[in-house]
Amino acid sequence: MRTLVDLNADAGESFGRWRLGDDARLLPLVTSANIACGWHAGDPATMARSVELAREGQTSIGAHPGLPDLAGFGRRAMALSPSEAAQACLYQFGALQTIAAHGGQQLAHVKPHGALYGLTFKDEAVAEAVVEAFATAVPGVRVVLLAGPVSERLAQRGFPVVREAFADLDYNDEGHIIIEPDPAAKSPQVCADQAEAVLRGEVRSADGNPVQVDADTICLHGDRPNAVEIAEAIRERFASAGVRLVPMAEAADARG
Repeated sequence: MRTLVDLNADAGESFGRWRLGDDARLLPLVTSANIACGWHAGDPATMARSVELAREGQTSIGAHPGLPDLAGFGRRAMALSPSEAAQACLYQFGALQTIAAHGGQQLAHVKPHGALYGLTFKDEAVAEAVVEAFATAVPGVRVVLLAGPVSERLAQRGFPVVREAFADLDYNDEGHIIIEPDPAAKSPQVCADQAEAVLRGEVRSADGNPVQVDADTICLHGDRPNAVEIAEAIRERFASAGVRLVPMAEAADARG
C-alpha cells in the first residue's frame, strides 16, 4: 500500500457573482489545487482570489484549462485536434501563470478539465501533444493525466507526467472515469473507501469489476456539494492508515 500521495481538488470555478464550491474551506484540506482559467469557469478576479486562498492554505497550485464552454462547464464534447488541445492548455496556463506571479506564487502543474481531460485518455495523440508542449514551453511543470496505459507510456518516455486517480468518480471496466455532467453529493466514507483502495492499487468499476490503478495523486471535485466533508473523511482515513499527504511533484518523484 502506498503511504505517500497527493490529494488535489478543482478550485476557482465561480464566475463573477455566481458562486460554486467552498474554496476557502476546501483548499487548506488538499495539497494541490487545480484553478480554472476562464474558459469553462472562473474569471480574472476569481483566479486571483483562488491563488490567494491557496497561498494562505499552503496549497500547491496548477492550471485547470478547459474547453471554451461556460454554459456547459466544459463537460460537453468538442472536437479538437491534438495541436488545438495543446494550444488551448498553453493559452490558459499562461493567463493563470501571470496572475499567480503577481500574487507571488508559481504554478507547479497543469491538469486539463472535463471533456478536455477526457480527450487526453481517449486519444493518446492529444495527451502526447499536451505533454510535449509543456515540456518545451515550461520545463519542470507537471502534466496531470489519468492513471493508465497512456500516462504510463508517456512517463516511460521521460515526460513529467503525474498519474491521477479519483476518489469521487466511478470507473468503467476499461479504467476510464465516468464524468458526471452535474455532480451530486456523495457519501464521504464511500469516497474515502475508494481513495484508500487507490493506495492499494485497485478499485472497483461501476459494474463491480476490479480496475488496476497506480496513481501519484487522488482528485476530488470542488463543485460537489459536500466536497469539504469528502476531503475531511479522506484525510482522516489516510491519517489513521499512516499515509502522508504531499504536493504532487513530491509524490510523483517518490515513485522513483
